[in-house]
Amino acid sequence: MSERWRQLVPRPAGRQVLVSLLVVGLGLLGAEALQQVDQELRILYAEHTLGATDLAHVAADVMRFRNTILRALEAPTQKDFVRITASLPDQRARIEAAVARAAAAGTRVSRSGRSEAEDLAEVRASLAAYFAAAEQTEALLRQLWEAPTAAAAAELRNRAEVHAADNAGPKLMAVSLALDRLLETVAEIAKDIREESTRMIRLLSVALMGGSLCLALMTLVSRPSSTHSSEPQAFIASPAPPVLPSPGSSSSLHEEKSRMIRT
Repeated sequence: MSERWRQLVPRPAGRQVLVSLLVVGLGLLGAEALQQVDQELRILYAEHTLGATDLAHVAADVMRFRNTILRALEAPTQKDFVRITASLPDQRARIEAAVARAAAAGTRVSRSGRSEAEDLAEVRASLAAYFAAAEQTEALLRQLWEAPTAAAAAELRNRAEVHAADNAGPKLMAVSLALDRLLETVAEIAKDIREESTRMIRLLSVALMGGSLCLALMTLVSRPSSTHSSEPQAFIASPAPPVLPSPGSSSSLHEEKSRMIRT
């Protein structure tokens, strides 16, 4: 059975083994590069595109929180004040959850040295400072509606307005600047990922083209082996073998010699 199998399946030549290894190597290289590019694109979408969208929502939610505080300052009645400020805890929770998702998605450092972790820490610190100032403004407004006299209520309203403008206002600007820096860092890191994926694709293209050229050259150079040589063989003329006399030739020669002597 083994002899028959050897006859049916000939042993591959060294050139065939080399070509097979080259094909397998190019396939593995292409698969690895495509897998890495796919992973980078997933990171680009999941951690940066969606993260940038969440951060943009954070900026809008912070402004909405600020507008709610300003509306509470202008509330004509305590009932309106309670209705307006009732949404503040949910708005704050949504802002903090979005920042937490951005931090949990993973942080990186750009090629220029900008760090998402540092920018996120700055955003969190500025948000904590702003929320503390907003809570102080809200506390002054709650005291306003519990003031015993109109003069005390007017004084508390004035303090709340000044606090919202002079204290909470600059802290809100700090939050906005920190979010802008974080968004710029996210965009820069996303650009780095895109450039790295592009470089990987170009290297893969060059490798595949080079491997294809090598395979083509090896195919052109290799020739099938033949059992007969294609060049004509030179035949060397060998001397003719000597003619041996037949058994009756000696007697014939003797008779011819005798006849010539008698003559």
